[in-house]
Amino acid sequence: MPKAIDWESRIGRRLRLRDLHILLTVVQCGSMAKAATHLVVSQPTVSEAIADLEAALGVRLLDRNRRGVEPTTYGIKLLKYGRAAFDELKQGVREIEFLADPTAGELRIGCPESIATGPLLPIIERLTDRYPRVRLHVDQFATPIYAFPELERRSVDLVVARLNPSPHPQVADSVDIEVLFEDRFCLAVSTRSALAARKKIKLADLLNERWIMTPTDSPGGAAVQRLFRDAGLSIPEFMIQTFSVFLRNALVSSGHFVTALPASVLRLNSEVLRELPIAVPMPSWPVAIVTLKNRALNPAAPLFIECAREVAKSVASRPLGPK
Repeated sequence: MPKAIDWESRIGRRLRLRDLHILLTVVQCGSMAKAATHLVVSQPTVSEAIADLEAALGVRLLDRNRRGVEPTTYGIKLLKYGRAAFDELKQGVREIEFLADPTAGELRIGCPESIATGPLLPIIERLTDRYPRVRLHVDQFATPIYAFPELERRSVDLVVARLNPSPHPQVADSVDIEVLFEDRFCLAVSTRSALAARKKIKLADLLNERWIMTPTDSPGGAAVQRLFRDAGLSIPEFMIQTFSVFLRNALVSSGHFVTALPASVLRLNSEVLRELPIAVPMPSWPVAIVTLKNRALNPAAPLFIECAREVAKSVASRPLGPK
């Protein structure tokens, strides 16, 4: 049976935040030499810090190999709680700053591009108008997300995401979720397209159009294929497949393409895009704010969430406009 570690004598007095920070940097960089360069210290200083941690805990924290260093099982566990400790300290400093000036703060937001080009825009506009001293960092993810590793790593304070479009989306037990509104899927063309002027359109009319869509195995791409299949029609070929909302909006606006977009994105581009009067049989996408459970919330986060709730009410109640 392993000997219990005496916290007071072996850990409380010997484990230093500086050493823990060095360990985190070594693992992030993948080598002690790179960590030393990043921290602007000597490599012996880095080695000494790691040795002190291992001596205090009585276990090996890193394995050395040709590729550099990798955390051991003990190292992985220490890193998990070490990141949490540093994150709580940062949040504590932010709360102190917030108490001194409740209108200022810094918030890190994670989201996919379809959120950044859709509902996030009016939320940020409202937040920055109301709290002009709040500073925001927005990290975009490549595709819609159904897991939240960025929250687990504490690289963002909250995530605004589209949840898996199913009646009971599967998400991690470690997060709290607040659904803001249900976003639907719709077909769209340019306002300059001949299709935009027609009051009635048959699905067959779109068979030979140029389609720009998300990949065929994505929820949106699969929904469009199912739409044609269920109507007994052949499935149109997607000329361009991309997750980039910016690229899809730009090409559709040219008047030569058809696509499918979340209604919240289409609404913000209603001057150049028009919804086609064809329903897409796809479950609505819950747009939600996701935060990490058992984590002190960034004091600027409630300001953002307050604005998000107000925007969500407007988005949910406002129609897209004339078709």
